[in-house]
Order: sequence, then structure tokens, then C-alpha cells
Amino acid sequence: MKLEQLKAFESVARLEHFTRAAEELFLTQPSLSRQIQALEADLGTTLFQRDRTGVAITAAGEALLPIARRMLADADSARQAMDELAGLRRGRVRLGATPTLCVSVVAEVVAQFHREHPGVDLHISEAGSHALVDALGEGALDLALTITRPNVRDDSAVERVALFREELMVASAAEPSLRAHADLPARLTVAELAELPQIAFNRSYDLRLATDAAFEAAGLRPTIAVEGAEMDAVLRFVARGIGVAVVPATVLLHRPELRGSELTDPAMTRTVNLSRRAAVRQAPAVAAIERTVFDVVARLADDGDLGGRIALVG
Repeated sequence: MKLEQLKAFESVARLEHFTRAAEELFLTQPSLSRQIQALEADLGTTLFQRDRTGVAITAAGEALLPIARRMLADADSARQAMDELAGLRRGRVRLGATPTLCVSVVAEVVAQFHREHPGVDLHISEAGSHALVDALGEGALDLALTITRPNVRDDSAVERVALFREELMVASAAEPSLRAHADLPARLTVAELAELPQIAFNRSYDLRLATDAAFEAAGLRPTIAVEGAEMDAVLRFVARGIGVAVVPATVLLHRPELRGSELTDPAMTRTVNLSRRAAVRQAPAVAAIERTVFDVVARLADDGDLGGRIALVG
């Protein structure tokens, strides 16, 4: 198998169209078809079914696709590493994170890393933990910051290093006149929280799954003011006093428009992990951003503004 053939196969599988794949790869359609045919001949199986309506991947193609993506990712990492070892001050890192981490820890990581390594290109992917682990397994990401979730089976292609544990807090508007309850206490029980109008995240969020589970375990039904919003919208709605939201402690850092109340009875925490591809040697740029992640997390753990609400793990 040749990398050019695997690249052609991956493009057709992703786009489900030979013409569009040929355009993406700057090939003529006959050239692309010959590459796919050569790959099928080499493997002794059919990878696509073709008809008048388009192209559909076969069971053999489905089995090959994640392997092909890993092989292409490894080849790309090798090129990046060789470029850097040749003395070129460049590289690329594909970092994934959940939305709540993108607006907090990742923002700090990117700022520090860019100052120290301005020639390295950063590509940030924002998704839920499950999707990020899948992307790592396929080689579409180099590193990801993920959340530990119960009853989720580990992927043997991905290794996970626990970074820190942080408290979940109730965010409200810092301006008393804008709050749903001007006398909102510094500590709230889950039962008290259920009575307040809430800005609920989209159900794809790990954080939404955790809060829904807490209410269900307590036999409570929360009061929802707005549902289905994404991270930026949730924080804006809270700042305008439309309702409160459960957010990680790090999200409140450097946000003077928001106020945090401790959540108790029960207290809620989450564990943040650094996830990476198992048994894969990292390119220098990837190793560098991993060191930056550990530096930033250590600094946040010592940050007095967080009041000890995050703790290093391990």
C-alpha cells in the first residue's frame, strides 16, 4: 500500500464522492480511480460500491478507514519531526478539548505556547470527550484535554493521564441588580439550585450530562430558563441575569462579570485528563505543548483567585 493510495481512499470515504475527492487532491478523476483500483487489487477486496447515485463504502472499507487514518497521521507526524530536526522552526499541533476547557485552560495554554513557539501552527478542535477520544484513535488529533466520564469504556489506542480535579460551581451575574436572586448565597445545595432559573447547556456537553445525573440521583427536576445553548451564549446569558449555570471553577477565572457560588450537598467535581495516542512517539512540537499544559495546570492550582478549587492529581 502506498500513502497516496490511502490518502485517495480516505478522501473518497469522507466525501462519498469521486469527483469531489479528485478536486480536493488536485487529481483527475481517472487518476483517482486508478489509485483506488490499485489499492483494492493489492488488498484483494472491494472498498467501495459504485452506482448512479454515488459511492458507498463497503464493510472492508469501514474496517480499513480508521487504520488508514492512523497511518496517514503517523506519516504526517514523521514529516513534522524531520522538519524540526532539520532545524526548521516550524511544526503543527492538533489539540482537542471540550468547550468548557477551551474557554479556560486551553486559552491559557495557547497564549503561553504561542509566546514561546510562534512558528508552530496550532489547530484547535472543540468537541465532547467521546468524540475527542475517537479522533485521537484515528490519528486526527495529537493531544486532547478530556473529562473522565463514568461507564465509558477506555480505548486501547488512547492513553489518559489525569491532570487535575476541579469543583463545579454555580455561576451568576456579578451585578446584584441583574441576578435572578439578589441575595444568592455563597453556598448552594443541589436542591436549592433546582429552584433557580437555569441556563442549561446543550445535551452534547459532558457538563450537562453530569448535572442532569446529579439532579436525577437526588430526585429533583431543575427549573430551566434557557436550554440548548453553547458555552459562549451560556456565559453571556448568565452575565445578563437571565439565570444561573453550573460551570467548572476554571471557567470563572478572569471573568469579573460573573460570580461563583459553591455547590454543596452533594459537592460536584470533575477530573480533567491529558489524552494522547498510545505507543506513538511524539513530534517535538507536540511534546512541547504537552509540557506547556502541565506548566499551566500547575500555575492554576497555585492561583489564589481559584481558592484551592482545583487540585493536581497524581
